[in-house]
Amino acid sequence: MITSTANQSVKDVIQLNQKSRARQREGLFVAEGVKMFEEAPEDRICKVFVAQRAEAELYGRYGGRLSRLHTEIVADPVFDRMADTRSPQGILCLVRQREYRLEQLLDAGGGAPLLVIIEDLQDPGNLGTIFRTGEGAGVSGIIMSRGTVDIYNPKTIRSTMGSIYRVPFLYTDDLTAAAALLRERGVGVYAAHLGGSRMYDACDYKAGTAFLIGNEGNGLREETARCADCLIRIPMEGKLESLNASVAASLLLYEAYRQRRG
Repeated sequence: MITSTANQSVKDVIQLNQKSRARQREGLFVAEGVKMFEEAPEDRICKVFVAQRAEAELYGRYGGRLSRLHTEIVADPVFDRMADTRSPQGILCLVRQREYRLEQLLDAGGGAPLLVIIEDLQDPGNLGTIFRTGEGAGVSGIIMSRGTVDIYNPKTIRSTMGSIYRVPFLYTDDLTAAAALLRERGVGVYAAHLGGSRMYDACDYKAGTAFLIGNEGNGLREETARCADCLIRIPMEGKLESLNASVAASLLLYEAYRQRRG
C-alpha cells in the first residue's frame, strides 16, 4: 500500500493533473471517479489507484477488472492529495492518450460527417459538454485550435462523462486550413455568428457538415468566420447578446441530428 506523498507514483499523478506539459510528455491523462473508470477501455488503462477506504466496496463491484489491471491501494490522506476533486470517489486511473487523423474523423460520418470546429474555447466545462452533447447527436469528430483548453485537463475529462473515450478529436495549428480542406472534401462549413444572414434551422445539414464555434468572450475571429460557406445565427429574445458556446453548439448539433433522423 502507498502511504507517502513522497512516492513517485503519487508525484506523477499530481503532475499529470496539474500540468499539460507532463500529460503531453507522458502521453497519459488522469481519469478520476467510478464512471470514468467503468467506461475507460481496459487496453488503455496503465494503472489504477484505489483509496483504502473504498477498497472493499470497489473490489466487491469491480474485483475482476481490478485484478486484471495494475492496481495500487493508497492510504486515504495520500489519495486525497492525488485526487483533483474535493470529495473523491476513491478511484482514479492513468489512461493512455489516443491520436486521431483527420481522415478518421471524415470516415466516421459514413460519407456525411458531422463535425464541430472549435476556436480558442477556454472553459473546461464548455468543452466537455460539447463532447458529451456531440456524442449524443452523433458527431463524427471535433477539431480544435491550439488555443483551445487542453482536452486532457481533469475538469474537462470529468465533464465529458466518458465521451472522451468515444468521440474522435484532434488539435490543429491552422483552423482556416482545416476548414478549407473540409470544404474541398465536400463538407459544408457553417459559422455560428451574431452577424449571420440565415437562421440556423434554415440550412440543410444532411450532407457533410461542420459547425464553427468561437471563444466564449470574443466569438470567432473574422478571418476564421470568412472560411465558412455560410454565417448562421440562433435567434434570441430579451436583451441577450450571445449564448454560451456549449449551448450554441448543442442547438446546432441537434438540429443536424433532427434533420438526419427525419
